[in-house]
Amino acid sequence: MLVVNRFRAPSDTAAAGALRDDLAAAHALLASKPGYVEGHVGRNLDEPDLWVLSTRWESVGAYRRALSAYDVKLAAVPTLSRAIDEPSAYELVEPNSVLNVAEPRVT
Repeated sequence: MLVVNRFRAPSDTAAAGALRDDLAAAHALLASKPGYVEGHVGRNLDEPDLWVLSTRWESVGAYRRALSAYDVKLAAVPTLSRAIDEPSAYELVEPNSVLNVAEPRVT
C-alpha cells in the first residue's frame, strides 16, 4: 500500500526549514517499523511550499501498527497531523491485481 501525505509549509523561512526537518524525522521513524518498504520526502517543483511524505508498506495492517507505536505517536504523529486533510492511503494497482471493493460493513 502507498501512503501520500501532503503538507503546506509556512511562509516563514525558518518554519519551512523546520517542516523539512520534521518530515525527515517522521520518515526515519516510520522507516524503522516492520512492514515499511520505502519512502521519500519531496517538495513540489511548481509550488515550493507544498511538501510530501510518501511511504510504501507491505500491508495496511503494517502501516496502522506503525502509526500506533508509542514512539511514532510521540514523535511523528504531531507532524503527520499537520498534513492537508485529504485521503492518503492508496492501494497499488498492478497488472491483473484484484482491487479493493468499497462496500459497507455488515454488522
